Amino acid sequence: MVMLRLDSLALSRSRFALSPFAETLAAIVQLARPAAESWNPEWHARHRGEFHARLRADPYARGLVALISATKWLPDHLVVPPGGGMDTTIESELAEVAGVPDEVVAEGVRMSLAHSWEERQLDWFTGRDHGARAAELFRVAWDTHVAADWPARRAVLLRDVTHRAGLLAAHGWPRALHLMNRRSAWVGSDAIRFSDRPGPDRTVGADGMLFVPISAHRSSWLCQAPGRPYALVYPARGTGAREAAPDGDRALARLIGTGRAVILRHLDTPATTSELAALLDQSVGTVGGHLAVLRDAGLVDRTRLGRRVLYHRTPLGDHLADGRPGA
Repeated sequence: MVMLRLDSLALSRSRFALSPFAETLAAIVQLARPAAESWNPEWHARHRGEFHARLRADPYARGLVALISATKWLPDHLVVPPGGGMDTTIESELAEVAGVPDEVVAEGVRMSLAHSWEERQLDWFTGRDHGARAAELFRVAWDTHVAADWPARRAVLLRDVTHRAGLLAAHGWPRALHLMNRRSAWVGSDAIRFSDRPGPDRTVGADGMLFVPISAHRSSWLCQAPGRPYALVYPARGTGAREAAPDGDRALARLIGTGRAVILRHLDTPATTSELAALLDQSVGTVGGHLAVLRDAGLVDRTRLGRRVLYHRTPLGDHLADGRPGA
């Protein structure tokens, strides 16, 4: 059982961050598998063929992807904590990966191979500049499979951070971190159980740690690098996948209109107008108009959190969206 131990100072300085690189890593693992619990099943079906065609043409990329999709220990050069907080860019993260020395990459790959649940060979791991080669693989994966969806993905991630920040303000870190992944849990007053697998405990330094949401359903890992805070990557609440509407959704759409019904459904987690617009691929003006009607009807309300205005469902909106009797 791996524990992350934090004192009160480390806890007070912990914060959230975004990582386009971590989002790309999760996307690569999803596309490598035949039945991924992906950001969006339609996205998975649309991109998987091109992704595997590229792997067939590049033995190095094929070997690295096969390793990271079947191991309990990701190579160290692929799990560098994001350095830009909520504004971390893919360019800055790719530059860091490209700059990792070959000997550090080699040690991390060997560790990853030792923890693989499938027998692997390292015949693909030849030559030099392994950090730069990995960065190029991730650059192509980002450009081809992630970048176009990043605004919608980012909206999902921001909604999760907003939700947990609200819990943090009201109830403290234990409630904010509750069920962050399948294995994590707050233990006592000063520790987070990160994994139920055997492993050494980690002590979080005075700078605290980072909590980094991604859109994958189940993916979770720990990022670490010398001189940097630990970063816990975890699955955000909600994936943005568009599913076929059940009978209750169709009835709700007939009652209040399709656009407003979709927005009401998505407000199971509070969100800003711009976040909803990115998530639903609509203009801010269209979403704002729907929100105004829903607010006038008493189905949603709004709350200011710092510089952001969050919309959330009222109890009546909850009843209507959930199809509960007596709404």
